[in-house]
Amino acid sequence: MNIQHLYLLSPLHTGGTTQEGNLLGIARESHTNFPYIPSSTIRGRLRAAVDDNKRDALFGNDLNSDNGNLTQGSVWVGDGSLLWLPVPSLSHGVIWISCPLLLNRYARVAKVTSQTAIVPYLYNFHQANEKVYLKDAIFDSSELINWDKGQAKKFTPHQSNVAIERALVLPDQHCATVIQMGLWRQVKIKLDQHKTVDGGFRYEEAIPPDTLMYFPWGITAQAKGNQEAGEQFQDLLTVNAIMQIGGQESLGRGFVECF
Repeated sequence: MNIQHLYLLSPLHTGGTTQEGNLLGIARESHTNFPYIPSSTIRGRLRAAVDDNKRDALFGNDLNSDNGNLTQGSVWVGDGSLLWLPVPSLSHGVIWISCPLLLNRYARVAKVTSQTAIVPYLYNFHQANEKVYLKDAIFDSSELINWDKGQAKKFTPHQSNVAIERALVLPDQHCATVIQMGLWRQVKIKLDQHKTVDGGFRYEEAIPPDTLMYFPWGITAQAKGNQEAGEQFQDLLTVNAIMQIGGQESLGRGFVECF
């Protein structure tokens, strides 16, 4: 299993399965309710970027192909999961938050071993007697646990030009609440020829920029460890180091940096 990280350069609208009232939501995991990127979204974007002569071999054919039978490709792509999400802070500008559920999931998938157990209230920007403001919450330094920066780096992978310098681990239930409050939202209305509002309005959600996510990928059992297919897919990821996924492409949504 391989891991590909995604650093969001713009809001990412993942095409929600729910639309309640005037809210156009985003895709969420059914068991945690955390936002995620469906594997079909990532796979479809990469499939469209590959050469025709490699497309069917890597991803399988489609219903419109000359071959009437659907075939399986050599590569599988998993769902994109949250790792760190930025939240505004009155004391530190921006703080990236996560929780034991998300970090332990990442540790299993990425095979990260840590000498420090992942528990709530770890943070890697310790300053004695300094308060940490996060949304409506205020933490005294005595309430937080210093997270060795060497250990924290194992869970904050980054490119040379992108770094998560202030990371805070919240309890699972609190993290879910803060993430819900920290989602990017835009109100959209329609104006008529007299510049007055025509009809109602709606909210559109998106995962905010500067969020760090990841997705696993590998070779299918049918391909039996086809090394050439793995190399071709890795080359495809390298060529598409910056790509646009999700919905609302015409509004500049969904640009991500892959590494």
